[in-house]
Amino acid sequence: MRELPAVDRLLREPVLQELAEIMPRRIIVAAAQKTVESYRLSLQQAAAEGGLPGSIDLSPSRLASEAAQEAQKRARPSLGPVINASGTVLHTNLGRAPLAAEAAEAIRSVSEGYSNLEYDLESGQRGSRQAHLEELLCELSGAEAAVVVNNNAAAVFLVLNTIAAGKEVVVSRGELVEIGGSFRIPEVMSASGARLVEVGTTNKTYLRDYEAALNEQTAALLKVHTSNYHIIGFTAAVEAGELASLGHSANIPVIADLGSGVFLDLSRYNLPPEPRVQDAVAAGMDLVTFSGDKLLGGPQAGIIVGRRELVGRIRRNQLARALRVDKFTVASLEATLRLYLDEDTAVQRIPVWRMLTAGGEELQRRASALADRLKQVCGSAGIDVIPGSSRVGGGALPTAELPTFLVALDPPLISPPALAQRLRQGRPPVIVRLHQERLLIDPRTILPEQEEQLIEALARAVRG
Repeated sequence: MRELPAVDRLLREPVLQELAEIMPRRIIVAAAQKTVESYRLSLQQAAAEGGLPGSIDLSPSRLASEAAQEAQKRARPSLGPVINASGTVLHTNLGRAPLAAEAAEAIRSVSEGYSNLEYDLESGQRGSRQAHLEELLCELSGAEAAVVVNNNAAAVFLVLNTIAAGKEVVVSRGELVEIGGSFRIPEVMSASGARLVEVGTTNKTYLRDYEAALNEQTAALLKVHTSNYHIIGFTAAVEAGELASLGHSANIPVIADLGSGVFLDLSRYNLPPEPRVQDAVAAGMDLVTFSGDKLLGGPQAGIIVGRRELVGRIRRNQLARALRVDKFTVASLEATLRLYLDEDTAVQRIPVWRMLTAGGEELQRRASALADRLKQVCGSAGIDVIPGSSRVGGGALPTAELPTFLVALDPPLISPPALAQRLRQGRPPVIVRLHQERLLIDPRTILPEQEEQLIEALARAVRG
């Protein structure tokens, strides 16, 4: 223990002196303290267990070198880019939808100085941040008005709080979904102040079930699209148009929570059907809510479109300010929505749609090219191209299996789980899939500009 150098002694070592010129001293001091303390605890534990190692390097240079590595680790941002080689397109834990180049540029543009976020350039008076988005959303959806908040759970909460606080909202029992992080529609509804009235059964709900639940306390009918699961078999559900007609006849607003939200006809791209936003509006839904960062392919946001009078009430709700979006979301969402003004442009420019519509020949070509490069830098043993499937993820299209081609690795000198760990902890981190004792890389979710980084990361990880 006497040989253990003091923190002040470590700080005089050249390696830490050099770091002090490029990073805050407090980071270096904390790293040195942690390093010395970790050695102290190790020595104490070894002594308590009956003996110390025969040889241990406690030199200042050795500990300073470890402290430098710890300081560099602490100086790196916690949040950073990763390479998604897992094949899950909307990977919630990896930030869901990667943004189109136009959206990323829009963020950069408004972040470098001031912007007209809430300033009307024509009148010179205060404006609304919603004005940058509302016209586009109305054009794409066919709705009269729109407002954007920070995510879809917030959108549902704000709608219910505005329309139904203290009153009843009727929902089919089969639509009481749980979304990510164990947040559930019943709990969101309760927090909003609305009272849930369940009708029907898990697998079957009829229009007559809604009709029987109506009374003077009914404030709204809510239809929730079960975007993250499907019930198949002996089922029955009320179509959006039928529910809208019932609500209108009783002068009760009808709300549709579409969850993921999409503007494109998925059947054109051999994907399972998903209700489009404009179809829900056309069916007569008074308010429609959906996400910005799932199938829309934009930033995290909760989008509300619908009747002008109801959207106006939502906008005047005092909670709307607490849930509002910032200038970066406004800029990137506007840029994403503009791409949807031409469907072919949206599919070509929005990364999520490029990934979802990638064809088998393209994926096989990319997988083969990756495998060939990896064989050059890692050796050819244990590297193959095999058929497989990708997933949509993000609580969208849960039954969709997207055919793909995978690069399968089973290198001779390291196990696939150990290799996956090295990749995950590398710079940049690479997220892969493990299946049947093989490490799988899916080119579908690898951005073209990241392919060279991926090859270098794999080469480093395989060589150790």
